[in-house]
Amino acid sequence: MYYAIIAEDAPDTLAARRAARPAHLKRIQALVDAGRVLLAGPHPALDTRDPGEAGFSGSLIVAEFDSLADAKAWAAGDPYTEAGVFARVDVKPFLPVLP
Repeated sequence: MYYAIIAEDAPDTLAARRAARPAHLKRIQALVDAGRVLLAGPHPALDTRDPGEAGFSGSLIVAEFDSLADAKAWAAGDPYTEAGVFARVDVKPFLPVLP
């Protein structure tokens, strides 16, 4: 089953996000390599591909896990979570319909 991991950044965490990014991407790449990621990416704080120092307001990952508990455990171990970048993380079942 797919699960949406919807994360909201804490204020003023751009430096922590940048520092944790390589580990965060490496962890997601393992899911990509296993064919389990539907999509993943950040939410820019501004309506632009490069928000500069405005940074990001959060992230979205839609990936396949065996259970909701597994998806929540994976999200809890994310480097952004551990670095305090994410102030809040919601994990919900997701059913892809389109396209």
